[in-house]
Amino acid sequence: MRTIALLLLLGGVPAAAPRLNVLFIAADDLNNDLGCYGHPLVKSPNLDRLAKMGTRFDRAYCQFPLCSPSRSSIMTGLRPDQTKVFDLSYHFRKGLPDVVTLSQLFKNAGAPAVRVGKIYHYGNPGDIGTSGLDDKESWTEVHNPSGRDKAIEKQILNHTPKRGLGSAMCWLEDVEGKDEEHTDGKVATETIRLLEKHKGGPFFIAAGFYKPHTPYVAPKKYFDLYPPASIQVPEAGEKPLAPAAASTGPWPNFGVTEQEARDCKRAYYATISFMDAQVGRVMEALDRLKLWENTVVVFWSDHGYLLGEHGLWMKQSLFEESARVPLLIVAPGAKGKGKACGRTVELVDVYPTLADLAGLAAPKDLAGASLRPLLNDPAAPWERPAFTQVQRGGFPGYSVRTERWRYAEWDDGAKGVELYDHASDPREARNLAADPAHAAVVAELKALVKRNWPTRVVGGK
Repeated sequence: MRTIALLLLLGGVPAAAPRLNVLFIAADDLNNDLGCYGHPLVKSPNLDRLAKMGTRFDRAYCQFPLCSPSRSSIMTGLRPDQTKVFDLSYHFRKGLPDVVTLSQLFKNAGAPAVRVGKIYHYGNPGDIGTSGLDDKESWTEVHNPSGRDKAIEKQILNHTPKRGLGSAMCWLEDVEGKDEEHTDGKVATETIRLLEKHKGGPFFIAAGFYKPHTPYVAPKKYFDLYPPASIQVPEAGEKPLAPAAASTGPWPNFGVTEQEARDCKRAYYATISFMDAQVGRVMEALDRLKLWENTVVVFWSDHGYLLGEHGLWMKQSLFEESARVPLLIVAPGAKGKGKACGRTVELVDVYPTLADLAGLAAPKDLAGASLRPLLNDPAAPWERPAFTQVQRGGFPGYSVRTERWRYAEWDDGAKGVELYDHASDPREARNLAADPAHAAVVAELKALVKRNWPTRVVGGK
């Protein structure tokens, strides 16, 4: 690192100087349907390689399964009740004008903090090409690419025409377009250029990909990876509690036909493979520039995504498929290389982890904890559960996840309570909350919810 070498010649490195680079890679609306997480169908060779190079967190959870609240949490290291971000319009700076965000911490230490694409919220696809609901204080430089997928929106097939493209069951198989012409291809190209520019380090480069968020648009070759006959949509089963079912209306599957749902699921998988290929291009640049030895690479998604489980699509529920996220961390020198970690961790843990690895003093009020012990020993003791919340119909839903259990309550239990045993019911099909045999478990987990949310904030700003 040229900057640090020069400072050494001048008499030492200031304590605030980051000792490692950070490449911070985000996907939009990506669930855990990846090869490295054991999915039998999805082709994700580059993320699979990344998982083998670092630590794969098998029980990682978002704080709020909606774009802006989740992204605000990971970037501030605070929970939604602290940021007051519960929707897609409120900005955390209104209530926390002096908060130091993750990238801002590196920026304040003298490293370039550069954003390419979507890190904070902006409407996808409506705000592509703009800065959306960005945070100027977080960056020294920003880039907002817009590609072919945006230009050919009129060709998209929308099975739910009353819904805008950003929340619709809609897709397009691009027969003519090339990877580099699409928005995510441009994100990769610009990220590679920035790695070349800042290879001397230290740097914080954030690459925010837009897929697999709907509309599910990708070049044809990625659709070809998934024969239509290979795609199955799960049976809806019993209708979930009203707050959860409200996230998909009409229930089930937004009212589309089974074939339309299968087409959308195939397109979703195609966009995963397309996004994975762009991550692969960035990884090839890290290879070529020999940056792995001094760069922490984090790959994450803002929340999970339902593909017909419980009859639901997309997000904004407290089910596992909505709250769980992929989280891969490659840290130079970490001893957990190529291993999986089964501890329950949260996206708010990423901020203190990167500060710890880079040798920077993190703010004292962060909600999470450094994952460094788990990067060295994925089986190390870890007594922290994961908390996820959401709001439906003007009232909150709160959930706690331990390594075995998920417990959720809606409107302090007035709108329903859920308990699922992941040891025997990983699909959360049997609600055990009313079973007297599990009363002690319910009481224990309810106490955790009350301790994490001692006061309940509903849309408060």
